Amino acid sequence: MAIIKDIDRGRGEIIRIEVSEFKGQHHLNIRIWYTDKDSGEFKPTQKGVTFRVDQYAELKEAILAAEGVLATLPA
Repeated sequence: MAIIKDIDRGRGEIIRIEVSEFKGQHHLNIRIWYTDKDSGEFKPTQKGVTFRVDQYAELKEAILAAEGVLATLPA
């Protein structure tokens, strides 16, 4: 439905963040995709997580908390 961001993992893989629709419901997907050797196109793996749209606020809260923790770690 809408790709938000592709993050390069190297080795022909990306982490794709996207909003999708499944069975009439919208979801936020964070999933690893790989480059298909035959077609050269990215294809999804089973590795990832899907959030319902109503869970987004909790996910955002957790990411902001993680940001605070990461800021305290040594460089």
